[in-house]
Amino acid sequence: MTHSHAETAPLPHTLEHSRTRPVHWLATATAMAAVIAAAGLVQPATGTPATDTTTTAAEPPANGPQATAPDPAGVTYPLDCKGAPQTVTTSAQGDLDGDRRPETVAAVRCEAGSGTPPHAIYVLTQDPAQGTRPRVVATLLDTAKRQTATELTVRDGLVTATLVGYSSPDVPRYSPDTKQLAKWRWHDGKFRQELTDSAARSV
Repeated sequence: MTHSHAETAPLPHTLEHSRTRPVHWLATATAMAAVIAAAGLVQPATGTPATDTTTTAAEPPANGPQATAPDPAGVTYPLDCKGAPQTVTTSAQGDLDGDRRPETVAAVRCEAGSGTPPHAIYVLTQDPAQGTRPRVVATLLDTAKRQTATELTVRDGLVTATLVGYSSPDVPRYSPDTKQLAKWRWHDGKFRQELTDSAARSV
């Protein structure tokens, strides 16, 4: 089985929030890159990329309380649902950049009365200062890929997602026929992606 690798591009400092006009969820796709580097996952003391982590659970600072992973329900995502609600369907937590504070990875899509809206997958972080809100620092999967995340895990600093999708526009939206296993790891200041090849088949 072959693999493809992808590197990330810098995340814009300003994230566009959703607008509020009713249009079908198919209009949500944007021309964003599939994976965007997280500037927020850089150690602030040095300005250098954090090293890979080898532990699943975030360890507390030496003289402080254990850090809490960001709550994915308290975030406005850069996903334009044209007035429809945003829904976090699954999430996972873990220390992705080795700073001993856990991040949250969330699979998000627009709510729709019918059909299968595509997912976006975001990485969330939260500053340690009291009263700060979680924020999106990276996009691992954009809705333009027209894929649905059926599983999402974080283990040993590795984000893994099972993605189902469609081999062509002619495939009915209720019957995805491709399946991929996607993995992302923070390394040298970027999320690097490993993606298995997928064959068209009923899944």
